Amino acid sequence: MSGMQRDLGRRIRGAWDSDLAHDFRRSPAAICASLVLLAFLVAGLLPSLVAPVPVFDLTRINLRDAFIPPAWAEGGSARFLLGTDGQGRDLLSAIIYGARVSMVVGLGSVVLALAIGVPLGLIAGYRGGRLDALIMRVADVQLTFPAILVAVILDGVARAALGQATHERYLVPLLILAIGLTGWVQYARTVRGCTLVERQRDYVAAAILVGRGPGAVMLRHILPNVLTPVLVLATIHLAVAIILEATLSFVGLGIPPTQPSLGTLVRMGNDYLLSGEWWIAIFPGLTLLLLVLAVNILGDWLRDALNPMLQ
Repeated sequence: MSGMQRDLGRRIRGAWDSDLAHDFRRSPAAICASLVLLAFLVAGLLPSLVAPVPVFDLTRINLRDAFIPPAWAEGGSARFLLGTDGQGRDLLSAIIYGARVSMVVGLGSVVLALAIGVPLGLIAGYRGGRLDALIMRVADVQLTFPAILVAVILDGVARAALGQATHERYLVPLLILAIGLTGWVQYARTVRGCTLVERQRDYVAAAILVGRGPGAVMLRHILPNVLTPVLVLATIHLAVAIILEATLSFVGLGIPPTQPSLGTLVRMGNDYLLSGEWWIAIFPGLTLLLLVLAVNILGDWLRDALNPMLQ
């Protein structure tokens, strides 16, 4: 065994024996939530292998298969476990592909919000003065713009600038931009508050004395010590971002029916809910509930596990 392999083995054993891993093994809720999220990630990364039918393959879709109930209901078919929608698509396959879109939008918006909020929070907390006041006033103004309003503005600008056909191809990046631009404020405020505390520590003064520049002090010394609350906030924001995407798609500002997300599937099923085709809306809604619940449970566990006051 090479030295690199031995070092990797020691790192894996160290991670497995850490306090965080120990707390994880003692939490059945966190383990179940992680397994659910793992299943969603596998389905999202490999939808063509997991989904029974490729929903974008028009040769596999037959309009005569529309509105077939779930397999266990009267009139159901074993070919469609959860039934079909109004276009004859297998609902289970549509949910799998839709969950992938919802997770991509959620993760992308969280990454964008992190990329904007964390640097601004570091700069505001470390520099202080007028720059701090300016960044915080911009954050206050941003809080007055809800995600739906930002999405309406971006959607209108994109339609006018790109045209209808090009606009539909860029709906996912537009959703990520709309949700990310409304989520960076929480990260900036959290990081700023932690930075105001950390910059008074002795290790920051020592770094300055040995000649470290402001950028190096913020990135190499302060940032690692403020990541714990940011990580917890990111898990909570991920659930919020997924719900926001579903909300925007439900009101018609998100993913079109030809490229379904969970919110789009719920919106399509809502049109048939009172006419008896309940499964078209109920199963995507339950999937959205399960996904968000798993993220929230994992976020709650992470918040408690990383809180030194609860150790």
